[in-house]
Amino acid sequence: MAAGPTLSVEGLAKSFGSVRAVDGLTFTIRSGAVTGFLGPNGAGKTTTLRMLLGLTRPTAGRALVGDRPYVEHERPARVVGAALEASSFHPGRTGLGHLEVFAPQVGVARQRCRELIEFVGLGAAADRRVGGYSMGMRQRLALATALLGDPPAIVLDEPANGLDPEGIVWLRRLLRRFADEGRTVLVSSHVLAEVQHTVDDVVIIAQGRLVHASSLEDLAHLAAPETYVESPDLGGVSRLCEERGWPARPADRGLLVGTATAAEVGAAAYRAGIELHQLASRGGDLEDVFLRLTGGTR
Repeated sequence: MAAGPTLSVEGLAKSFGSVRAVDGLTFTIRSGAVTGFLGPNGAGKTTTLRMLLGLTRPTAGRALVGDRPYVEHERPARVVGAALEASSFHPGRTGLGHLEVFAPQVGVARQRCRELIEFVGLGAAADRRVGGYSMGMRQRLALATALLGDPPAIVLDEPANGLDPEGIVWLRRLLRRFADEGRTVLVSSHVLAEVQHTVDDVVIIAQGRLVHASSLEDLAHLAAPETYVESPDLGGVSRLCEERGWPARPADRGLLVGTATAAEVGAAAYRAGIELHQLASRGGDLEDVFLRLTGGTR
């Protein structure tokens, strides 16, 4: 398969009355990689994706699929396969029937529908009404719909919602396979831990604004370790941290020491003859970085 198109937004903004849902976003999603589009609930992720797919008109800026807006492609669904909601199904249709409704619009044969219903693991439920599907089954059906046109770019909004652990592993492998084929894969989530084992790149927004965009590896560099220390001699611990160049601040009944591991603090305190009552690693993981960037708390 040819490399997927880049997905880009330039100065993208959207206001609903006095509410600024998206505020001047600019970023690019590359092909051949899985990109996590991250942010807390209400950050503006779905609104941004809707503008990218031509479902919502921007107040300012533009969103491009390759070199043009999504709606200007002759057969958009053959370029970008998208699943923004796993609830927009007619409850009286069967899973297979749902795909067959969309097949003519996408320009594919009915046989493609049967292939996809099997591909996403719904073969045994193909003739069941969607109204009886679980949330996880609806997620799989939404993905099958997005894949009807075998698109080189795939956009999924919270695709792991409702999936059981086995389904999440299946989804991760599938997204990696798509990226390895050269497709452009964009996956939104409000939980970094949900996608950090899958993505290559991250774009993080909060309150409609871009707060970080990089490779996952570069994001990990921001995850500096911290160590919580309790001691009857906190003054001595503070002086030790100052000598070592470790930033320290009060926390609970002790100190939170930055940029140092528990092993480093413990060894230094032992050599200095400082008695410690508690020593524990804190922070230093990607979820803490994500919460710090977005203003959230654990």
